[in-house]
Amino acid sequence: MAAALEHQQNQPGTYDELSFTERLELLLDREFQTREHRKQDRLVRQARFKLRASVQDIDYQHRRNLKKAQVAQLAQIDWLERGQNLLITGPCGSGKTYLGCAIGHRPSAPRPPSLVSSSHIVFHFFLWP
Repeated sequence: MAAALEHQQNQPGTYDELSFTERLELLLDREFQTREHRKQDRLVRQARFKLRASVQDIDYQHRRNLKKAQVAQLAQIDWLERGQNLLITGPCGSGKTYLGCAIGHRPSAPRPPSLVSSSHIVFHFFLWP
């Protein structure tokens, strides 16, 4: 919030006409946005995504048999709110990791932390204590 206040003070002509309440509202809004941005960055770091992927950048022309409607539905994360998991399978090089990172990496969506992992790590975790 100190940075936002300093920003307001360094531009006196811009904020002079605003009332105290309006200026305070701008400061609080900036603080809220800053905290949300830091929270999203922390969640992305904790998820240990291998790629910086986006649902909008998925290539549907490739022979992956992906349907835009199905990916859009998965990106809504309703399944996560119902306590379900997502397991993506397919041959090597088909984009499983990218798809998982794209679905898990939704900066605008409030969500519990995500974790993207390879199958050999998951199998090791469950099969060998």
